Amino acid sequence: MSRPASVSPVPQAPGLRVALVVSTYHDDITERLAAGALEALAAAGVSSSDIERLDVPGAYEIPFGARTAAASGRIDAVICLGCLIKGETPHFDYIASAVSHGIMQASLSQGTPMAFGVLTVNSLAEAEARVPEGSGNKGFEAAVAAVTMAKLAGEWAEGSEG
Repeated sequence: MSRPASVSPVPQAPGLRVALVVSTYHDDITERLAAGALEALAAAGVSSSDIERLDVPGAYEIPFGARTAAASGRIDAVICLGCLIKGETPHFDYIASAVSHGIMQASLSQGTPMAFGVLTVNSLAEAEARVPEGSGNKGFEAAVAAVTMAKLAGEWAEGSEG
């Protein structure tokens, strides 16, 4: 049973510096996630010159790429994009858990918002259903979350100075 998607408005964030960390495994899906994220960032007013991309071999490597991007000091938020498709062994469960925990750990240790745009699906068809053009794309949704959290972090940091 599917539920209707609710689309968050795209907050405006010109000047925001963003890193996309994109798994190249299942690149037919992850490239569409990246396109969705770039569409949302453009709608938020983020300049293409303020977007950096780090390609990593697979989902397992996303947390390290995200931490590396955040530690550079050059970015305000990280969008993590990948695709895990369940197979016949428990490998999927271990990788999905490691990736989700790794991204959260990287975000908290660096104090940088990191959005989870890693699909964890049962089939290629389920993955394809999550990367349409437009705001229904999970990469788009992850970018909106990253922008929202970066703005929140910035507003609270500014408020603490006064």
